[in-house]
Amino acid sequence: MGSQSRHIPVDGGEVVARLVGPGDENLRALEERYPVSVVLRGSELTVQGPDGEVVELVSDLLVQFVAVARRGHRVTLPEVKLAMNALADGGRADVAGLLEEVTCITARGKAVRPKTAGQKRYIEAIGRNDIVFSIGPAGTGKTYLAVAVAVAALKAGHVNRVVLVRPAVEAGESLGFLPGDLQEKVAPYLRPLYDAFYELLSPERFARYVEKGVIEIAPLAYMRGRTLNDSFIILDEAQNTTPEQMKMFLTRLGFGSKAVVTGDVTQIDLPSGKDSGLKVVQHVLGGIEGIEFVTLGHRDVVRHEIVQKIVQAYDRYEEQRRPQ
Repeated sequence: MGSQSRHIPVDGGEVVARLVGPGDENLRALEERYPVSVVLRGSELTVQGPDGEVVELVSDLLVQFVAVARRGHRVTLPEVKLAMNALADGGRADVAGLLEEVTCITARGKAVRPKTAGQKRYIEAIGRNDIVFSIGPAGTGKTYLAVAVAVAALKAGHVNRVVLVRPAVEAGESLGFLPGDLQEKVAPYLRPLYDAFYELLSPERFARYVEKGVIEIAPLAYMRGRTLNDSFIILDEAQNTTPEQMKMFLTRLGFGSKAVVTGDVTQIDLPSGKDSGLKVVQHVLGGIEGIEFVTLGHRDVVRHEIVQKIVQAYDRYEEQRRPQ
């Protein structure tokens, strides 16, 4: 079989710079992943390789990246790698669709977007449901994206406040054993949520919102007996709730409110013999209109590339240990 090739026109100057990345790293990443060579000459890219289907696949991906570069977006190496992973996972990558969907703008003016097809499904699910459960491993954006959607809803006036809730069981201690007032007791458990809000709102604005009650931080135990109207409620680390706590939390939802429940069922810190509310709820609430479960996997990990490999390695290890 002879060599196959395809030529892709690219505008010169800034478009090329936004497309190829520093030292042409985006093109080199494609060459490392697929049996092709990608050469830029003037204002034209040439993709060449022995397999016509692979040449077409890489070319179609590059055409999408050229389109977004023409619109002013600087294509990054992580975005190229995520797009290649999407192709391997589902046979297609909607680069433009992901880059066009801006969820929120950070305090520094950076656009927050879904980076994978799974993250896009997650954000869309929040938009069309009253309650969304996001289940997946570390680094898939479960908490960060929930906070981003909550901030966007707050800024748009769709809700009057955001309530952050987390079970305080990670250290095997009750809140009463921790020093300080309620805020100081709960703060260590809510640090990931704080970090997300600091980036999206700035620490100063976040502090003002907390002071005014626009953003409320509460341990799960303090939710009992309340009804939350016009609120965006996030329950984080939900794998550490009991079934009774999960039921109590879900029945706090009032008019005009939305809840997002996030967790990783492989990281349960409950005492031995106690069921996880996040595991049980999937059997109880499946199929109810207005409630959706979104499962994220290793393909949706958007932290350092090594994190994705760690998640996969643990998945393989757990699979081998599982009784046949």
